[in-house]
Amino acid sequence: MKKAPLKKSLSNIFKPTTSKDSFTIRVPRFKSGSLNAYMVFVIVIFAFLLGVLTNKVVDLQGKVNDMSKANTAPTSATALPSADPTPAGPVNVSVGNFPVRGDTNAKVTVIEFADFRCPFCEQWFQNVEPNLISDYVNTGKVKYYFRNYAFLGPASTLAAEAGECANDQGQFWAFHDYMYKNQPDESDTSMYTNDNLSQIAGNLGMDQSQFASCLSSKDASDKAAKDLSDGQKAGVSGTPTTFVNGVAIVGAVPYSQIKAAIDNALKN
Repeated sequence: MKKAPLKKSLSNIFKPTTSKDSFTIRVPRFKSGSLNAYMVFVIVIFAFLLGVLTNKVVDLQGKVNDMSKANTAPTSATALPSADPTPAGPVNVSVGNFPVRGDTNAKVTVIEFADFRCPFCEQWFQNVEPNLISDYVNTGKVKYYFRNYAFLGPASTLAAEAGECANDQGQFWAFHDYMYKNQPDESDTSMYTNDNLSQIAGNLGMDQSQFASCLSSKDASDKAAKDLSDGQKAGVSGTPTTFVNGVAIVGAVPYSQIKAAIDNALKN
């Protein structure tokens, strides 16, 4: 008796239904003693079910990976996980010891707490600060202050102290601008050493020897620590945090958001 080809026999076993994930399995009847054919049938069924299970696992793993990526996507601010929430209402924030940009009699006070190593602070420097300066500071409507909030480790602390030393020589804003224009990747801390920062100060026209001596002083350390402490008292929870007449705006937000807050403060 001529036997049917195995491929043709298997094609009759699986019949897809209308559902894309469902199949009807037709169990063939084997004659008594057809042990080999029965074993082939069992193996085929096992392989089919294993394939379905594998596809489901792969699909589930893909969804888990997508959720993980969404949960770890960077935000617009470098946050301090243990910090208290930033207050929604106006708070009293001192302006610190760095020189003001703008008219000291301006109606609106903008105070930025930032870290020289924070990438979102660099975005704020590039995208918000130029417009803030041209639209409000240079027109006498806003006085703008910068305060250190160095919380990203020893390199951040040293950079903040360097800002204090630049201020001692009347070059804070030149140093501030240089640090953001030349900010390396956050994982690269090679720039933040006494020698390198002193060399930067020398290139900006400061007395390099005096700058290096200042970096080793307790005075610079105390001033940087005071900025950090004042920020914590004001409820700073991430950098950059910008206070517009005491109302906090957290993150490298679009300039339009800062502008709206300033315009609202000018009306009141």
